[in-house]
Parts: sequence; structure tokens; C-alpha cells
Amino acid sequence: MSSDFEAYEQDFGTVTAEITNKIGRIPKLSGEEKTQLVLNVDKQLEEVRELLEQMDLEVREIPIQSRAMYNSRLKSYKQEVEKLEKDFRAHLLDNTEKLERSSRRLEAGYQIAVETEQVGQEILSNLHSDREKIQRARERLRETDANLGKSSRILTGMLRRIIQNRVLVFILGAIILLTIILAIYFNLRGH
Repeated sequence: MSSDFEAYEQDFGTVTAEITNKIGRIPKLSGEEKTQLVLNVDKQLEEVRELLEQMDLEVREIPIQSRAMYNSRLKSYKQEVEKLEKDFRAHLLDNTEKLERSSRRLEAGYQIAVETEQVGQEILSNLHSDREKIQRARERLRETDANLGKSSRILTGMLRRIIQNRVLVFILGAIILLTIILAIYFNLRGH
């Protein structure tokens, strides 16, 4: 019996080491690669939970006089899995917070650009009132127009990023929700 338990322990050690490594890599990645890694970690966490269930079943088969030692080991493994899940959720939430901060910064930048564009339009209307000022300010007008073009391109890029960030937040929220639902489902199914 204990040899089966020890085999599960070896598998547990290997998989948890892989999970720890992958959780550490999550903040360094982006896009599809990050999404795949998150899904992979989630799958491995489920695998670890199944190993714990198998170990629990093995412990129940061990004679009572040896059971306390195995129960203690099993308890520490369960705590380790809880810590891994907590770290995993923390990394996902940290990424969500970063995306939200980026979205707020982009929205503030967009507002500033809109205000800048309005100021530029006011300047253009004032320039028409005085011919002498128009001739002196002609060069400034060209520069302002060029800046407005750049602002428009920047705004377009910012809007694209806002949309991408919101999609990512939605995807991450869906992944977290799916993870929670699966955890509840497998927890209830385990009982």
C-alpha cells in the first residue's frame, strides 16, 4: 500500500514543481502564450487534486498504527496545493489589475488628446480674425495640424489597446470563473 502512496508522492512532487515554475513564468508572458500557460497550469492543478484524492484513498487502506504519519504528509501536501492555487489566483488578479490600470491611463490619455484637439480647433478659429497673426502663425498652424494627426493616430492605437485590454480582462475573468466552477464541481463530485 505505502509503495502506491510513495508513487503518488513522486508524481505529486514532479507536477507541483512544474506548476511552481509555470506560475513564476506567467507575469513574463503575454497574449496566446500566456493564455495557454494559464490553461496548462489549471489542468495541472486539477491533476494534483486527483493525486491528492488517490493518496487519501491509499491512506485509508493503510493500517491504523502507520496511518498518522501518512495523514500528516497528506495534510502538508494539501496545504502546498492550497498555496499553489493561491499564488496562481494572485498572479491572475495581479494581471487583471495591471490591465485595468492601463485602461484607466489610456482613457485619461484619450481625454487629454480630445481636449488638446478642442484647443487646437479654438486656436484655428482665432487665427482667422487677424491677418497679420495668420501670417506669423502659419508655421505654428502646420505644426498643430501635424500634431493633431499624430494625436489621432495615437488615439486610434489607444482605443485599440483599450478594446484589447477589455477583451483580455473578460477572458481572464472567464478563466477564473471557469476555474472556480470546475473546482466547485469537482469538489462536490468528490464528495
